[in-house]
Amino acid sequence: MKSSFLVTPAENQPGASIDGDAAEQPSRRNFLKGSAALMVAPLLPASAKSRTSDEDAVAVAAVPASPPTVPWQEFLPDVIGVLDANPLDPSPTGTANIAGGEAGRPSHQRWNEFAARAEPYELHAAQRENWVFSPSYPAQPVWTYQAKEPDLSILSPVVFAHYGHPVLCRIYNDLPANHVGFGSPEISTHLHNLHCGSESDGFPGDYYSATKAGPTLTSPGGFRDHLYSNIYAGYDELQNGIGDYREALGTLFYHDHTTDFTAPNIVRGLVGFYCLFDELDSGDERDPNPSALRLPSHPYDYPLSFSDRRFDADGMLYYDQVNPDGVLGDKVVVNGKIEPVLRVARRKYRLRLLNAGPSRFYQFYLVRPNNVIQPFTYIANDGNLLERPLLNQTFVRLGVAERGDIVVDFSRYPRGTELYLVNRLTHVADDTRRPDRVVAPGVRVLKIVVDREPPEQDLSQVPSFLRPLRPLPSTAELAALPVRRWVFERRQNMWAINGQFLDINVPRAQIPLGGMEIWELASVDNGWDHPIHIHFEEGRILSKTTDGRNVVIPAHERGRKDVFVVNGRTTIRVLLRFRDYKGKYVMHCHNLIHEDHSMMLRWDIV
Repeated sequence: MKSSFLVTPAENQPGASIDGDAAEQPSRRNFLKGSAALMVAPLLPASAKSRTSDEDAVAVAAVPASPPTVPWQEFLPDVIGVLDANPLDPSPTGTANIAGGEAGRPSHQRWNEFAARAEPYELHAAQRENWVFSPSYPAQPVWTYQAKEPDLSILSPVVFAHYGHPVLCRIYNDLPANHVGFGSPEISTHLHNLHCGSESDGFPGDYYSATKAGPTLTSPGGFRDHLYSNIYAGYDELQNGIGDYREALGTLFYHDHTTDFTAPNIVRGLVGFYCLFDELDSGDERDPNPSALRLPSHPYDYPLSFSDRRFDADGMLYYDQVNPDGVLGDKVVVNGKIEPVLRVARRKYRLRLLNAGPSRFYQFYLVRPNNVIQPFTYIANDGNLLERPLLNQTFVRLGVAERGDIVVDFSRYPRGTELYLVNRLTHVADDTRRPDRVVAPGVRVLKIVVDREPPEQDLSQVPSFLRPLRPLPSTAELAALPVRRWVFERRQNMWAINGQFLDINVPRAQIPLGGMEIWELASVDNGWDHPIHIHFEEGRILSKTTDGRNVVIPAHERGRKDVFVVNGRTTIRVLLRFRDYKGKYVMHCHNLIHEDHSMMLRWDIV
């Protein structure tokens, strides 16, 4: 039986003193103590069980399995909808337009360099009524990011953007202030892992609504403007007006990052894709530019998000945000649907796979109906193209927030062929603790049907060389760098880094602009895995050790990454640079319940 912890004593609250290391601080987590009923309840009151005291909340221990579903009844759209640009009114400003309804954010950095040519986009965080996860469950409300005129076939729109073309994205908070169920109707939208100013990064303390402002904002507001400069890291270093193309990202995603409520707000649906292109990865398989890779492009460039969810006996979405262990979903939701079907043409597709969380790890295989594994080409990890594609791969393993781009050539199959994407990775004790074993044949989460010929010739390709990596510093240069060690552990039924809980107002590290450091990410053997995410810039893994012994770095992790899975008695040494922008950022575990229960710290570039 899974244990359930009731967080009531002051000494168990984030920011409370631990061995005298941290001072007690106010926290919105006080809200948890008096509101357990709403937070562990499903979305609709008809499905809620009455809980009138914190003691009653302890009873939430064994979580029932989700009701069974009939698979392959829902179809994903053949073509993913992409967000269109649209004019913004009132016009964006470098400083916060508080009088016009904007939340009191810091001024945009590098406004004069990028704002005049920024493409305007508009998103609304809102409640969508009557979403159907599966025909086996009732239609129910979810939270989404949506366009001004939403596409009701998808949860949140995909944004296609290009390096060298800045974006000004206005994000309105239209969530219901008096909502029912778990979550909190404030937002702070993080674009994971864009190289941008801290005021546009979605810092967890920058949450806002029309009536509330986080501790790192000056006033509430109905919207916030985000300046996504879409420059490569190394902009100041190279002085070429765009930065170092070797630092490019491709597959990004945006999601809510509100302090203490990231997990429940994402479980309710606040996540979407943001794809970045440049002259190399141009998003055009017919690109005449000889340097273009000509990878499969839209509509054959298809993002797929995978999220673990659990539903109550009535088929209503369920989450327990009181329990610091969280809830491991036993249903895998693919782009908002349980066990959907994707119809594809007989040609190559680029599938962008995202583990959107909150807690489950995956190891995906592509199989025939008889479970025979099918090969594919692995081209990108954590949004970064590898130097060379990995051919004839048979699986992709994804911790929470990790991404993997693969290319599948469906021209190998006759029309009518059915394939399945299956997860063969189980979890220890079927809880959020850590992944366990790979067990065949696995759980089928997506059915793929090859149902048509392409309307035109497939001119896409996967070249033998993709994107170069910047050379690492010399051994002597690495030895001279500052080293910071961060230990991730369970502490007092909560989650800590170096024995301390989050204080969103106090930086645990201050790093000079332009600096370069080695961060050691370490775990103790307390039975938990932690996918650690560092905001702002990608890192390079220098080494892995377990019990003091070197571990081989897998081929797909030898490029640039922004999520690093630490487990057991393991230390990962990561090279990081801090360029082009100043301000406040965070590092945290992307097992979202760990993040919300304090496994996060603030660090600043100064």
